Amino acid sequence: MRKKVFLTVLICLIAALQTSAQESSFEQNDNVLSLGIGFGGTLYSSRSYILYAGYDRLPTISFSYERCIVGELFNEQSALGVGGIVGYNYASYSTWTSTDILVGVRGAFHYAFVDNLDTYVGVLTGYNVHSWKWKNSSTSTLISGSSGFTYGYFAGARYYFAGPLAAFAELGYGYTFVNAGISLKF
Repeated sequence: MRKKVFLTVLICLIAALQTSAQESSFEQNDNVLSLGIGFGGTLYSSRSYILYAGYDRLPTISFSYERCIVGELFNEQSALGVGGIVGYNYASYSTWTSTDILVGVRGAFHYAFVDNLDTYVGVLTGYNVHSWKWKNSSTSTLISGSSGFTYGYFAGARYYFAGPLAAFAELGYGYTFVNAGISLKF
């Protein structure tokens, strides 16, 4: 009896994954969580930093949420989404360390050209909390910061390879130039 129930549940799960894998776009009331790793960007990416011996920079880590607020914007393949983003960036050199935390909002226009591929373009704005720590010649630690508003724009795509799971990649200007990772639609 248990084997029959298990097989029935397993078949239903596989059928559900196959059905949802056929969805090709971002639809009304869809929610997407994304975890990304970014490279480049407007923070410490100039060639002068890279040439320093001992310079260290972690890739930018971001977590974003997006909700489809308008499905079928112009036709069945188009949609509009809004959401938020939190990002973290860290860089250091022998005498200083720098940390940046972005908290912002994003908006994107989505258009599905092919099945399982969600393509989009968008803008973001937010507040960047920036802090510097460095040591002067007397070895005391000094702390300062220059936080402020920031903006960016991006173009990207999510490929749904296993039901609600997708791999995504974005190109843009702002917090990162290249951002890639995984997404979960629910």
